[in-house]
Amino acid sequence: MTDKAAEQVAKRLKQARIEKGLTQAALAKKAGMHTNSYAKIERSERKPTFETLKKLAKALGLTATDIVGF
Repeated sequence: MTDKAAEQVAKRLKQARIEKGLTQAALAKKAGMHTNSYAKIERSERKPTFETLKKLAKALGLTATDIVGF
């Protein structure tokens, strides 16, 4: 994943999280990950693996494709 793609994913995750009324901590918990790890993804400091994207998408009621934007 390129830096630009990671930034787009981060924006989509944040937007979806806010639309669902979730905090970073709540989404991270639903996805089974540490809050700091999720926060780094949302700030584009860490690139998520496809498995992580799938977990986050499921926690948001979306698909990984919805988040990646293909």
